[in-house]
Amino acid sequence: MTDISRPAEAKNLLTPDILEAPPLSLSQMAWLRFRRHRMAIFGCVVLLLIIFYSLGGSLIFSEGDANRTDTTKRLQSPSAAHPFGTDTIGRDILARTIYGGQISLLIGLTAVIVQVFIGVIIGALSGYFGGWLDSILMRLTEAVLVVPQIFLLLVMAKYFGGQLPNINLLGRTLSGSVIVIILIIGATSWPYLARIVRAEFLSLKENEFILAARAIGTPTSQIIFRHLLPNSIAPIVVTATLGVANAITLEAYISFLGLGVRPPTATWGNMLEGAYNYIETAYWLWLFPGLLIVLIVLSINFIGDGLRDALDPRSRAV
Repeated sequence: MTDISRPAEAKNLLTPDILEAPPLSLSQMAWLRFRRHRMAIFGCVVLLLIIFYSLGGSLIFSEGDANRTDTTKRLQSPSAAHPFGTDTIGRDILARTIYGGQISLLIGLTAVIVQVFIGVIIGALSGYFGGWLDSILMRLTEAVLVVPQIFLLLVMAKYFGGQLPNINLLGRTLSGSVIVIILIIGATSWPYLARIVRAEFLSLKENEFILAARAIGTPTSQIIFRHLLPNSIAPIVVTATLGVANAITLEAYISFLGLGVRPPTATWGNMLEGAYNYIETAYWLWLFPGLLIVLIVLSINFIGDGLRDALDPRSRAV
């Protein structure tokens, strides 16, 4: 007798391989969702290409090539000898975008490390303990939010930018203003992350697994760093990813105004600072560093959007 309780198609779908397949882990489901986000994959490809360009290009061009001046070749348009042209004092723009990209990426990544460290610590303490500690830390957070970040960055960069001597890092000579920019961006970007972490901790600390951990005498540090923090990692990762793009944009902004990273260190931002007088007559001065800034910011934002969708615990699509 034919079983009419199930359609034939449904019977064919319930194969032994499917029935015996192990369930997907959270990381596997997140990866599958991320792969389906086409713009995020595009952003990953573009970001990897820019990183390869900035790091791999140093194998072809030395830092001396990026800083070598030759006034007889000033303001030359793109050619075979200089694919990106030369600047106002004859430096090769291709070499300078390579080494400038390294500094822009360094500033973006290290500033986010500072931002995440401060934001997570303050948000975790505020959300877990609450009470008077929460009030003090949130008033501090609101005080930092009230001060305009760009204004504080400009003032502090102007005051401290020329105070520090040049430093040598991995064979490169960096302006001391790089450290100032990193610390200022990181120290003024954490309030948003702190409020996100606080909200996550407030919602998680009353769950059953946290109450059980308290009941068996688990130390507070373990509850915070082994139970609460891993369950709050998704918004932290997304915020940190978008923070890299924000740090690169801020550095380019203040460097364009002449208050950012000092010469001889090249960044995409201070390359634009020397190009605004030649917008119509020497387009290559601003086109290539500006294009790289746009591409890296867009790619990081696309990746952040993909991570937000992939790590969303309410999403069931795989």
